[in-house]
Order: sequence, then structure tokens, then C-alpha cells
Amino acid sequence: MAKQMKAAVYDEFGGADKIKIRTVDVPEVKEGEVLVRIKAAGVNPVDAAVREGYLKDYLPYEFPIIPGWDMAGIVEDRGFSARRFEVGDEVYAYARRAVVQHGTFAEYTVIPESFLARKPQNMSFEEAAGIPLVGLTAYQSMFDAGNLQENQTVLILGGSGGVGSLGIQLAKARGATVIGVASEKNHAFMKELGADFTIDYKDQDVGAAAKEVAPDGVDLIFDCASGDTLQQSLAALKPKGKLVSILHHGEGLDPAIDFQYVFVEPNASQLDKLREYAESGKLKVHVSQTYTLADTVEALNQIQTQHTRGKIVLVP
Repeated sequence: MAKQMKAAVYDEFGGADKIKIRTVDVPEVKEGEVLVRIKAAGVNPVDAAVREGYLKDYLPYEFPIIPGWDMAGIVEDRGFSARRFEVGDEVYAYARRAVVQHGTFAEYTVIPESFLARKPQNMSFEEAAGIPLVGLTAYQSMFDAGNLQENQTVLILGGSGGVGSLGIQLAKARGATVIGVASEKNHAFMKELGADFTIDYKDQDVGAAAKEVAPDGVDLIFDCASGDTLQQSLAALKPKGKLVSILHHGEGLDPAIDFQYVFVEPNASQLDKLREYAESGKLKVHVSQTYTLADTVEALNQIQTQHTRGKIVLVP
């Protein structure tokens, strides 16, 4: 008889009311895969977007769906040829599979061993679970797509959220000058993370404010907010600067702008680099709230407010 677990599950797209906590079978561990007992799962805006059905034309899916793509936990079992980790090892991962079905809002998950990296030793499971999706998003956006270099200037829109807060820290670790954009109540938080300058997107033009602190313009705009904030910020971009967004797909932008949309991909070697940043003290995760599995609906409702500071995390 298959081993069973508690999980958050939905059988059709729609609102948070579609989610139920059920007892389901633990997925079978196949060749090259690892069974992980989940100690914590990060909650992200994309989890709500997937549940609403906004990505159904882009990502293959199969009901019933267990939401969640972030996790930290302990290796419990290994399939054939999965030998990078021992049973009992503490690991973390961005666990998005090719088909949206088996997520991390559950007591266990089965994941390709190639997705896994060792958990930062100096972090709790809750903190570590808050890194993979947002950390890889920031890393791939600023370093791979944006080619951010030492002594360059980056304008981070949505600097106090999950992606933005790690983006500030990674940009500082790279030696860049960071301008963080968020509401004034989050300015002290962004400064704590390492932002050199902060801008309130309310009651002022973001682009003009950015030009005041960087008269020559910014080398990179990292957009984690979009909307009017993005449109205003374009005036601050250097003629040969780069715009990278995790929300905007480029519609209506001046074709002269060097633009790239980024949708994060699993990458264990980059998770190892993020672990090194964390263990050297250059990367911290602010967990603003934890929820139990039974409170999954509340957690997803909170993330949809778009006013989460740092990260929120589920503890199964």
C-alpha cells in the first residue's frame, strides 16, 4: 500500500476556496529522483497565479494539483542512480516540474535529484525555503539576463518583496550601487538589506527621483512591480542600459529598449552559489510570517495582497 501524506490540493482552477487539505498518496520515487520530507515551503505570488489558471496556456498541468514550488527538507529515500545525497541530508530546491501537479504544499515531495542543493547550514528550514524561487529569479534576472557588474547601478522596482529583497542583497554582493523602490514604510527595511538609495513610488515620479541620485542614469532596471512604476522608471535607463522584468512581457515598450522577460528555471549550481552567499552572511531571508498546512488558503490570500514584506512560509 502506498505511503500517504497530508497535502493542499485543488481539482480545478479558481479562487482560494478551491483548495482542500486532503490525505493523498506520496508520489512514487522513480529513477534519478529523491523523496524529501518537507520541513518548510515558501509561498510565492506565482502559486496563486497558477491556481487562478493564469498560466494554464503556458505550463502543462494535471489535476489534482498540489501547489508550491519552493521547499527545504530532509532526504528520506532515493531512487536508482540518485546518489548525490544521503538519506538524512538537509536540502533545498526550486521544485517546479515539467508538469504542474506535485508541488511542495505537502508533507513530502518527490523531485529529480538534479534540482536539489544542500541547505545553507546557518539558516532555519523556514528561512532556507524562502530562497529558491526568489533567489534564482533575482540571480537569473540580474546576473544572467542583466549582466550586472561591479560598480554599475541597478534600480530595483518592488525592492521590499520576496524577489526584490534578495535582489538588493545579491546586487550588493556583486558590488553594484542599488536604488530600491517601495512604499516609504519599507525604506528602512531596504536600507538594512543594503540599498544605497530608496525611492517611494507614491506621490512622485520614480524616473525623475532615480535621475536625482544617478544623474547619468542606471545600467539595469530590475522590474518586480510593473505598472506605472515601470513606465516612470524608463526615463532613468541609460541609452545602452538593460530592462529585465519578471512581470512585463514587453508589450508597448519602445523597441529600442534592450528588454528581457525572465521566468525562473531550476538550477542547482546557482542554488549552491546562493547557499555560499547565505553562509558568508551576504544573504538573509526575512520571514515575515509562517502558516501551517491547514492555513494554506490564508497564506495564498496574503500573498495576493502584493504587500508582503520579505517571505511567508508554510510549515507542513
